[in-house]
Amino acid sequence: MTIEEQPQPNPTSDHILDWLEDSVSFLPSFLDDPYGSGDIGCYQWWDQDQDFTCKSANSTECNSVPVASVLTPSDPALQLSDSSKKRKSPDGPAPGEACNRRRKSQGDGGEEAVAGKKSVGSKKGAGKTTTGNNCNNGNNSKEGRWAEQLLNPCAAAVTAGNLSRVQHLLYVLHELASPTGDANHRLADHGLRALSHHLSSSVSVWPTTFSSTEPRFFQRSLLKFYEVSPWFVFPNNISNTSILQILNLAPSQLRNLHILDIGVSHGVQWPTLLEALTRRSGGPPPLVRLTVVAGIDADQNSDTPFSVPPPGDNFSARLLSFAKSMNINLQINKLDNHPLQNLTPDLINSSPDEILIVSAQFRLHHLNHNSPDERTEFLKVLRKMEPEAVILTENNMNCSCSNCGDFSTGFSRRIDYLWKFLDSTSAAFKGRESEERRVMEGEAAKALTNPGEMNEGKEKWCERMRGVGFSGEAFGEDTIDGARALLRKYDSNWEMRIEEKDGCVGLWWKGQPVSFSSLWRLEDTKPNNS
Repeated sequence: MTIEEQPQPNPTSDHILDWLEDSVSFLPSFLDDPYGSGDIGCYQWWDQDQDFTCKSANSTECNSVPVASVLTPSDPALQLSDSSKKRKSPDGPAPGEACNRRRKSQGDGGEEAVAGKKSVGSKKGAGKTTTGNNCNNGNNSKEGRWAEQLLNPCAAAVTAGNLSRVQHLLYVLHELASPTGDANHRLADHGLRALSHHLSSSVSVWPTTFSSTEPRFFQRSLLKFYEVSPWFVFPNNISNTSILQILNLAPSQLRNLHILDIGVSHGVQWPTLLEALTRRSGGPPPLVRLTVVAGIDADQNSDTPFSVPPPGDNFSARLLSFAKSMNINLQINKLDNHPLQNLTPDLINSSPDEILIVSAQFRLHHLNHNSPDERTEFLKVLRKMEPEAVILTENNMNCSCSNCGDFSTGFSRRIDYLWKFLDSTSAAFKGRESEERRVMEGEAAKALTNPGEMNEGKEKWCERMRGVGFSGEAFGEDTIDGARALLRKYDSNWEMRIEEKDGCVGLWWKGQPVSFSSLWRLEDTKPNNS
């Protein structure tokens, strides 16, 4: 497809802001009271004098979902602690006295920032835990996670057909759930909505997601999230530095570079790589091709989380303009609404004079892994493309589909995934409410209702890759050092773990796995000097 170029942007010291053309205004509020408007504060990253308006194409307020036919609770079995009833607590309604002592006593209700950004992980840090300064840090304890202690028993009651207990727990959840507040209140809100949808399939009010925002606000939300959280930027950094390493090991500096992008970055990943290509000793390749397999625009319950942008978003034009300012010959071929199951080597149209590298991030777990086994078949298609390398990043968690357990089992795994996202974003945004955070969390919450969330653990993914003819390879020292340096910029509860067995690099939050990144080559083409 032909993509029309935009006018050349004005270069600045920050290539990301250069790509976006201007900075974003930001006006968060302190979470003094989930039901009222607290005092207004603002982040150090943005200009305080700028006005902020969340522009949503679907201007729906994210209120708790009313639950039909919910009775007054009569089951005395469940007794909530006093701390879980305190909805006005700024962060952590049930964290215990230690956390309470650490909160600020300011009148605006602002909470103490989770800081202490120190070095995390180590080159041989498998099994090492980096401690931080959060109350739940560095262990697997679920103490204080009261929302899960309501949501998971409710899902179990649904599975068991215990109507009275379902009604009781839904009533309690409805009383405590809030789209604002700490991670527990927000998890209760998203979980209540998912349970209501499962029971009635008719939830009219959904949280704000990518598809319901305007393109510019969507772009700014992505950049803001990349700035405050390593959830996506960490694997992006690993992928980019690996691509540079592979390119530098290529037999000829004159070979073109072709990247097959099967991810969720919406172009945000690539300005950093393009800028790095200009600093190579031999300069950038004569031609850089980017083939993007875009997410399928289905519906609220079928979209792969983070994969579908709002209508009208066109990152290709911005990226082409940025590449032109860097004197890089960039071509972009975007495959819109193209199912991964239908991807073929002919569609990619790779040529012998180029180095093909596949970057697959957080998309392949939506391929069926049972019958039919679309996942293995897709990996076989990648093998037929004969890429120089495949960089695979996926969620590191067990599957939650109906074939791998009942509704209760799958729901609890999805809730655990969403808790890590909400808890980490609370730290990333300093506990303050913002529309950028809300839209990112709305995307993550799709995992609760999407039947395509068929995750697999790292070991199973590695087994599949080896089974179709790929060989695992350890990431280079530059990649590891760069990832470690990047992670120092974020909350100290994040850590990097390197698996010596397979060379995978894992991203962990408070001692719990979030994602893994891995590097693969064809078994018969693995270089001797890598």
